[in-house]
Amino acid sequence: MIKQALISVSDKTGVLEFARALSDMGVKLLSTGGTAKLLADNGLAVTEVADYTGFPEMLDGRVKTLHPKVHGGILARRDFPEHRAALAQHDIPTIDMVVVNLYPFQQTVAKQQCTLEDAIENIDIGGPAMLRSSAKNHKDVVVICDPADYNVVLEEMKSGDVAYETRFTLAKKVFAHTAQYDGAITNYFTSLGADKAHATRSPYPSTLNLHFDKVQEMRYGENPHQSAAFYRDVHAVEGALANYAQLQGKELSYNNIADADAAWECVKTFDDHACVIIKHANPCGVATGVTPLEAYVKAHQTDPTSAFGGIIAFNCELDGFTAEAVVKQFVEVLIAPAFSEEAKRIFSTKQNVRLLQIPLGKGINNHDFKRVGGGLLVQAPDAKNVQREELRIVTKKQPTPEQMADMMFAWRVAKFVKSNAIVFCAKGMTMGVGAGQMSRIDSARIASIKAQHAKLSLVGTAVASDAFFPFRDGLDVVVDAGATCVIQPGGSMRDQEVIDAADERGVVMVYTGTRHFRH
Repeated sequence: MIKQALISVSDKTGVLEFARALSDMGVKLLSTGGTAKLLADNGLAVTEVADYTGFPEMLDGRVKTLHPKVHGGILARRDFPEHRAALAQHDIPTIDMVVVNLYPFQQTVAKQQCTLEDAIENIDIGGPAMLRSSAKNHKDVVVICDPADYNVVLEEMKSGDVAYETRFTLAKKVFAHTAQYDGAITNYFTSLGADKAHATRSPYPSTLNLHFDKVQEMRYGENPHQSAAFYRDVHAVEGALANYAQLQGKELSYNNIADADAAWECVKTFDDHACVIIKHANPCGVATGVTPLEAYVKAHQTDPTSAFGGIIAFNCELDGFTAEAVVKQFVEVLIAPAFSEEAKRIFSTKQNVRLLQIPLGKGINNHDFKRVGGGLLVQAPDAKNVQREELRIVTKKQPTPEQMADMMFAWRVAKFVKSNAIVFCAKGMTMGVGAGQMSRIDSARIASIKAQHAKLSLVGTAVASDAFFPFRDGLDVVVDAGATCVIQPGGSMRDQEVIDAADERGVVMVYTGTRHFRH
């Protein structure tokens, strides 16, 4: 039974109500500093730890709970007679519950103006020690590090005692929490340079700790013979796929999540109503429109064959009109920031279709990761969206406003197509997409073939190439297909040869100065 609880929290969300409920059940309260003051100011009987141990807080509060009367009361095994005898000999009561959350180290170091001194002062010492002690002795001590668990514990206490299964779950949560806390400290300190006075930080610490929580295990991975699970970054950014809420449909698969991420990352970069259709991690149709329905119809028109069984994402609420059109095709996953009630009703007849609602946001991951044998590649995400003022027109012929708009649209799509990428676009829609080929010329030919199959004319289109044309032959292929303007990074040893070819063919070409390889 819980007779005495020690409460010392940095995040005071819900703690007053929780402490009051414990007090009403006859639990004695121990506390420190600001938490003790909050409880006392609200009429609760609370004993300061300094009064409890007979030893004052010292060193500006750095030493408060590091005392045998605290840790002895937590760590003593109640089923060991010798432990109970030691407690009796030293007049140490048991502490049956520990409620602690830690100084906000991660929030502190995330601030641009954070100094090394600020970081050091936000490293909690006594808190992790109490949490780990309690979690180690979870059979006898209920330990809580997350305010979300207050009500769970109270409900079980009302029925008697807190079940062992709950105690064990809370202990596991504590060890994960303290590991993440120590990992964040390690990441911060090993990212610092040798100059203590300025403490310049590298985005790539010497030791990298990653923190992810398991969302679900999957039936299998990319292929049936592979096992898999999905983990959520504990610091998932605003607008990330991991923040999804599944409104209906079957359990997500490994490939569903991978493709859904590709669709969502692409569609959220557009400001106008946009629709992106993904198949095997590549966009097979992208379009913008005045309405979501217009965007969908145009995106689907690019490659109806590949769209079958694809992943579809919108950057706006999915309304009933659009749902009526989308429901006619076979779709694995449908993503939007919101679904109208009518759209939900329409898709309720297709219970296998997975509807994912994700809050729209422009947040991006701090790093991208790629696992290799025995190691990990870490890089900054490809977050750059080239602006018009950054473009350099390199041909004699100048682009019209319409051509410039088409090229900017094509360039945005090309960033999300596997390399080598060639994308034909016109009037806010993809007309042909060539992806993932070893030869850029083959990607261009495939894009042209795709357009022919979809009965789309490439005459007058804009073309984006994710990297430079190493020879003029790639340019000739896209111009022969009908392109009148080309956007590419530039940077080849034969740039002038390609520029001369563009002038010879009478087409516009602009350079971005930015490459978008995607492997």
